[in-house]
Amino acid sequence: MSEIKFPIGIQQFEKLRREGYVYIDKTRYIHQLINTGCYYFLSRPRRFGKSLLMSTIEAFFQGKKELFKGLAIETLAQEWKEYPILHLDLNTKKYDTPEALNNVLDETLKKWENLYGKDNSEIGYERRFGGVIRRAAEKTGRNVVILIDEYDKPLLQAYGNDELLNDYSSTLKAFYGNLKSNDGYIKFALLTGVTKFGKVSVFSDLNNLNDISMDYEYSGVCGITESELHDYFDEAIKSLAKAQDMSVEDTYTKLKVEYDGYHFHEKSEGIYNPFSILNTLFKREFRDYWFETGTPTLLVNMLKVTDYELENLTEESVSVDDLNCIFNDGNPIPVIFQSGYLTIEDYKKEFGTYKLQFPNREVKEGFIKFLLPYYTKRQKAGSFKLDNFVIDLRNGKAESFMVRMQSLFADTPYLLIQGGDRERHYHNVIYLLTRLMGFYVKAEYQTSAGRIDMVIETDDYVYVMEFKLDGTAEEALRQIEERGYAQPFMSSGKKLFKIGVNFSSETKSIDRWIIKE
Repeated sequence: MSEIKFPIGIQQFEKLRREGYVYIDKTRYIHQLINTGCYYFLSRPRRFGKSLLMSTIEAFFQGKKELFKGLAIETLAQEWKEYPILHLDLNTKKYDTPEALNNVLDETLKKWENLYGKDNSEIGYERRFGGVIRRAAEKTGRNVVILIDEYDKPLLQAYGNDELLNDYSSTLKAFYGNLKSNDGYIKFALLTGVTKFGKVSVFSDLNNLNDISMDYEYSGVCGITESELHDYFDEAIKSLAKAQDMSVEDTYTKLKVEYDGYHFHEKSEGIYNPFSILNTLFKREFRDYWFETGTPTLLVNMLKVTDYELENLTEESVSVDDLNCIFNDGNPIPVIFQSGYLTIEDYKKEFGTYKLQFPNREVKEGFIKFLLPYYTKRQKAGSFKLDNFVIDLRNGKAESFMVRMQSLFADTPYLLIQGGDRERHYHNVIYLLTRLMGFYVKAEYQTSAGRIDMVIETDDYVYVMEFKLDGTAEEALRQIEERGYAQPFMSSGKKLFKIGVNFSSETKSIDRWIIKE
């Protein structure tokens, strides 16, 4: 094992530097931020290094030059002065009552007031915050640095409870309003979070806040770039390759497939998930580290509530305005994108629209595997097992596969999506199942012959499937024949199965199928 110390779970810059953990030098971004502006907002997925960035900025404004020895900012910075810092971290509490947020704000303000004084005439969190900002600047003779980490944590946890969400939004909107009303006392301010509530809520009055989340210049401010992976971890990757009995070249390729692919600007290079990379190199084993540390329950609920057609996750074109706003018109795509489950794949400049895609295999497989049980209620979330489905397909056991499909749908309460479209529900389940199987066999929807409900290809077999709702299996099979869905696979030399399937609204499952070889 390499002697490199991996900073897994370490978010304090000072501890990281003093104890010899590897630090990917992001200080040129910090220098650029400080010297080109004042008020910033940055959105990044969870465990992407936002808190470490905050801690690094805090250390710089504390004037701790010794911590930056050998880093880019050591020679770039013209001065090393200590500024009063107001650092609010909203990531540490559970927010399920109005008092929960109030307690965090009150405790934090009391700590600041002990340092910089208190005025009893200041009633309310927003007025107390404004008073602290002014007194801190006056007492120290230097303007204040404000760092707010995970600003959206209370809002996200309140989603689904409109009364609580509105309460939190009102409180935070007034609180954050000090970033504008006390401009003359502020040196620098940065707010970070996973999502953007911007146009709808807490930032609506903050027109001075510069959102750098999708700026090309700052696309690499968090996460690991390709060059950084080579520069900082080449020896560790060689150790990983040896442990996995792989070549170094193949190991780099697998790391890219598993953990690369985040794009925060249409022209930016892919960014690796830092949490997954560090854990993989430390443990010398490929696993879904990022996905395992947090489940997208909120996102799943949003998809169900909005009756979203899952196939459109990577098919719709979205504008930058769509991506920059959360909970807009009931569209779940912005929050899914901002949370890191989708990323930019392509940009059409003429129309100003983005094509989105899953960033990598870890996210794609993990997300889809997590989704399926919510649409079938046959398994606990995250526990769906695909093994037997795939084994049947690989062995040409079409009948056994269909029995398993029927079991998957059996007794599923359809109205998992309130007010949803029944046919869309079944279509979503088929989409999820097809995409999951696509990790183990070739599965696709589209051929030159037209749109096919499900096509699965293994080394020895091809399965062409068409589904009907409250029709007949005969109709489904006839459509396969009449539209020539199987034609592209006739010359493959593989055994071909044509399968017509009918869903029944009455039984809420597959009631009949016909298999033709």
